[in-house]
Amino acid sequence: MSQSLSKNLIHLIYSTKHRKPWITEESRPRLFAYQAGIFQRMDSPALVIGGVEDHVHALFCLSKNHSLSKVVQEVKQGSSKWMKTPEGTENGAFQWQGGYAAFSVSQSKVPQVQSYIENQVEHHRRMSFQDELRVLFRRHQIEFDERYVWD
Repeated sequence: MSQSLSKNLIHLIYSTKHRKPWITEESRPRLFAYQAGIFQRMDSPALVIGGVEDHVHALFCLSKNHSLSKVVQEVKQGSSKWMKTPEGTENGAFQWQGGYAAFSVSQSKVPQVQSYIENQVEHHRRMSFQDELRVLFRRHQIEFDERYVWD
């Protein structure tokens, strides 16, 4: 094949450090727009970004030129710095947790995942962040140790 073609859709989830409720309702649209810009600069356009006060979900198309860990690092690092500025929340203590969860998404499931991300506020009225991740880990057959997942 003379060129490299790929389409890897990723559902990414990451939390604020110790799940502190630092992502205010007011700051969310600006944060998500800022993060979308970082995804775009990493050649990994976001289809949708959403979340609640203590964590973010993003569905994006992973670049063929960058690793998942590099894209996540850039998004988390850049948006953490931004959250500390006057344009963000001016919260000098803001931090993301060290890790993340990432799941591959079939093209046929994109509408369902988009809807799920868009409805995070409603979803988390019924389910905690920890229970949400446990369900996703089981659904994607990811083995995990509770001692090392939560920080």
